[in-house]
Amino acid sequence: MKNILPVVAFVIVLLSCAGNTATTPEQVATPVYIQSDTLEWFDSSRNRKIPIAVFSAAVNEKNAGLPVIIFSHGYGQNKGGDNFAYSYLTDYLSQSGYFVVSIQHELPTDDLLPMEGDPRIVRRSNWERGAENILFVLNELKKTYPDLNYNNVSLVGHSNGGDMSVLFAHQHPELINKLITMDHRRMPLPRIKTPKIYTLRSNDFPADEGVLPSEEENKSLGITIQLVPVSHNTMDDDGTEEERTIMRKYILEYLKD
Repeated sequence: MKNILPVVAFVIVLLSCAGNTATTPEQVATPVYIQSDTLEWFDSSRNRKIPIAVFSAAVNEKNAGLPVIIFSHGYGQNKGGDNFAYSYLTDYLSQSGYFVVSIQHELPTDDLLPMEGDPRIVRRSNWERGAENILFVLNELKKTYPDLNYNNVSLVGHSNGGDMSVLFAHQHPELINKLITMDHRRMPLPRIKTPKIYTLRSNDFPADEGVLPSEEENKSLGITIQLVPVSHNTMDDDGTEEERTIMRKYILEYLKD
């Protein structure tokens, strides 16, 4: 592990706390100091660098017992820095008592995401690489931050990062508690009850056929499908404050469910 750019950002957040002084994902003491570290891990089995950003509220020395969120960004054309492009959400979730890790899935040397052909075929290798990144990061987290709550791990992903997260849920359902996608469109959701599955759908792009469960499947599996008044391309920091508020509200609600 190589810490290439440690950054500490101090953010004062005014949250109302009532009665109970114990730190929970729903209640964090004020002021909250958000610690943000940029790390670059290396997967020797694939000879691949994996940049990550870690966001946590410094509630105790080891952040012991905090639930874990692994976040995967949407396609950024390999420009880099996309794991920081959802700060409205990653900061908020860390302020809410979660240990958030945002993976930079794309490197400048990677092939660009194919835009022609059947996405489930031509983009499969991209999603598989993303799922491998998630697995590697989760395993490294357990070594580096052993005091986190690995019985409470959630995946959150937008667009192409959502497709990667969905593939991971197909491959390793036993490793996560919840899967939350932000308008992923290509990879079919697993038809399973565990992990719990939630998906926020944009107001401008439909999912491909078969991605979302049928009404009958949904009744038996309890998958949450929620249409939101937010466009696909403004689910990152480009969204308005109203759109950000909507996304934060639903995602925190699902994490607490």
